[in-house]
Amino acid sequence: MTSMPYSVMDAPEIRYMQRAIRQALLAEEAGEVPVGAVIVHEDGRILAQAHNSTETLKDPTAHAEILAITQAAAALGDWRLTDTTLYVTKEPCPMCAGAIVSARIPKVVWGMSDPQRGGASRFRILQDEQLNHRADCVVGVLEDDCKAIIQRFFKGRRASAP
Repeated sequence: MTSMPYSVMDAPEIRYMQRAIRQALLAEEAGEVPVGAVIVHEDGRILAQAHNSTETLKDPTAHAEILAITQAAAALGDWRLTDTTLYVTKEPCPMCAGAIVSARIPKVVWGMSDPQRGGASRFRILQDEQLNHRADCVVGVLEDDCKAIIQRFFKGRRASAP
């Protein structure tokens, strides 16, 4: 995994992460855990944009990454997303990391890491040599912004808990 300071990141990484952040804010407005994802083709086309929708859809698999993978596969007409990059505001969980491996996404860029439950930093799914695919990971893109959204959401939840 590579952590990149702002000065070294290229403009597309920041631009696409900002789009993922907008998706996370939509999730927050809907009362969902604020995680957003964007999948971009190597030619720069945005294939998918999604946010967590587990509460709205009453579906435990309706994470931003899963919904975006489904949209991108439909847009390409193929389940193999070999020419794409996934941008997500929070490190993918093990379920989402498994879907990323299955979809053959070659690069995953995220804002904030989740060392306790992350599919890469904790469980190493995205780079497991025993699996048929590994993804390059770029970590910490607009991390402070991504972390602030999650922290604000859970602080609000704790404040309103009985």
